[in-house]
Amino acid sequence: MNTFLTYGIIFVILFVMELFYFRIADKCNIIDKPNERSSHSTIVLRGGGIIFMLGLWIWCIASLVSGGFFGNQEVSGIQYPWFLLAVTLIAGVSFVDDIRSLPDSVRLVAQFVAMGLMFYQLGLFEAFHVSEGSMVSGIVVPALIILMAFIVCVGASNIINFMDGINGITGGYALASLIPLYILNREMGFVEESLMLTVILADVVFCLFNFRPKGKAKCFAGDVGSIGIAFILLFLIGQLIMKTGDVTYLVFLLVYGVDGCLTIIHRIMLHENLGEAHRKHAYQLMANELKIGHVKVSLLYMGLQLLVSLGFVFLVPDNVLAHCIYLIGALVVLAVAYVAFMKKYYHLHQAYLDEIKRLKY
Repeated sequence: MNTFLTYGIIFVILFVMELFYFRIADKCNIIDKPNERSSHSTIVLRGGGIIFMLGLWIWCIASLVSGGFFGNQEVSGIQYPWFLLAVTLIAGVSFVDDIRSLPDSVRLVAQFVAMGLMFYQLGLFEAFHVSEGSMVSGIVVPALIILMAFIVCVGASNIINFMDGINGITGGYALASLIPLYILNREMGFVEESLMLTVILADVVFCLFNFRPKGKAKCFAGDVGSIGIAFILLFLIGQLIMKTGDVTYLVFLLVYGVDGCLTIIHRIMLHENLGEAHRKHAYQLMANELKIGHVKVSLLYMGLQLLVSLGFVFLVPDNVLAHCIYLIGALVVLAVAYVAFMKKYYHLHQAYLDEIKRLKY
């Protein structure tokens, strides 16, 4: 089948499925009500990001069609069964959480189990086997590496979830990470191209309904969307890391990482409860206190990540040392920019908090 026609059909199917979900969400009252963390003031349908998981299912079904829907007999949806199961598990739990709040412990256990399934798919456990020799080199070091991978990846998925607070930012940022991954995949072939293109199409469909000015979005991603796309991005980056042995490819999530991690550190310094809703991310200050439009802020984050990622792909020599130097340099620049921004504008958020407290008491 013609490639353009193939992906055109998938796009139409995803578009129709998203519209069908809207009808279900409307009837079942799956909505997002504004709270203290929100940057919106109206009720909007929640869970539109379910299209990311549905996209994986569509890819799986299309891959199994007799004759090869993607024109490649070797492509099979069961090629990544544990990954598909992981995303289905975590997206399913997140979707339930979108409908009615689940305990943090339930969500965290589900995330670790799903991440374990994804690591198994990546072959991470097989990469570290007990060898003859000292206990330190044979057992302890691999165990520590795997434990660190769990902590980093579960933390990254939650940061991506925390950053989903204004129209367009999740869809736009996902696209900014998918584009450089697609470019590298054309050269290195670390994952099936049809899978990546299907995810990109699902993201485009979501953006059509979410990448809009404040008050104009048809739907929000919900946890099912932000956590779902987080796992997909981590799997794609994980495939690349396992193929190259180079962890610096995490640079494709650097902008979110800097904002998310430094905001957590800031809240710790303020002795806040990290489990409580807040509006202290840099993008939230831009959208709320500085009144910058949602689309503009989302484009800024998307543009910054694209700039960092494409610079990494096209400008940096292909060796680990050069990659590390670039990653550290970009990290320092973004961190300094974040701190400078907060020093200049955080007082506006503090004034907002003081006014809320005054009105409450």
